[in-house]
Amino acid sequence: MSAPEVPTFDVPNTATLTISCPDQRGIVAAVSQFLHNHGANIIHSDQHSTDPSGGTFFMRMEFFMRDLDVARDQFEGAFQQVVAQPFGMEWQINYATQPKKMALLVSRYDHCFLDLLWRKRRGELNVDIPLVISNHEDMRRDAEMFGIPFHVVKVTKENKAEAEAEQVALMHEAGADFAVLARYMQILSGDFLRQFGRPVINIHHSFLPAFIGANPYRAAFNRGVKLIGATSHYVTEELDAGPIIAQDVIPVTHRETPDTLMRMGRDVERQVLARAVKAHVEDRVLVYGNKTVVF
Repeated sequence: MSAPEVPTFDVPNTATLTISCPDQRGIVAAVSQFLHNHGANIIHSDQHSTDPSGGTFFMRMEFFMRDLDVARDQFEGAFQQVVAQPFGMEWQINYATQPKKMALLVSRYDHCFLDLLWRKRRGELNVDIPLVISNHEDMRRDAEMFGIPFHVVKVTKENKAEAEAEQVALMHEAGADFAVLARYMQILSGDFLRQFGRPVINIHHSFLPAFIGANPYRAAFNRGVKLIGATSHYVTEELDAGPIIAQDVIPVTHRETPDTLMRMGRDVERQVLARAVKAHVEDRVLVYGNKTVVF
């Protein structure tokens, strides 16, 4: 007996539409009808409302666009006029043929950094990586093995403002759409975030704020924790308090040592960060306030 055929799509001819707007009747019908009228075929659709009476409506719709009857700029202009404006939408269309450009910032820990490079090479992340920025030389060889330009920008208390300005300039020059702190062990200033002006994703162990400092796994061991985990979030000026994208935990026992806790924790960190980056790249994360909808 032969296996059933699995539907496949011509990926380069797909696009993703994300929407947020005040909830009201007719949104789904209007979007669907517009896509139908212009020759698009809906592949996936997700939606969520915070409250059907006066709440906020969120939608992610993926569609096949090979048979569009107009050029992309005309399609987007018509959508703004016919659908988005009447419903007061904030919206964006991203095309599979235009992968996002991801800047990586890293210090000396390599587990998250190498995991993202590997997933990119394996085709699990539809991104381009135009550059890596570090405050140390340690990861240069790894970056260059993957053919990615590596920049060292030393950061001290005395030169932090100048160093951050140089980092932002490098990312702007490379056309980065977002940045990932793959265990970059520096706190970003508000000036950095404002000057960069694009999303920044971070990863940290979920012991914060209970176990802060240089050796959180030793502190967790001393308290006899029964769970360890990790949190990935968008970076804001308030330290480790930005909108959460992904989290996970694993159980541990009294048999663990600080070293085994650290190894297990780093494994969770890389998985959670990869999950968050993948969701962002696929336009499955919509931010509202200090929360996220993750489709």
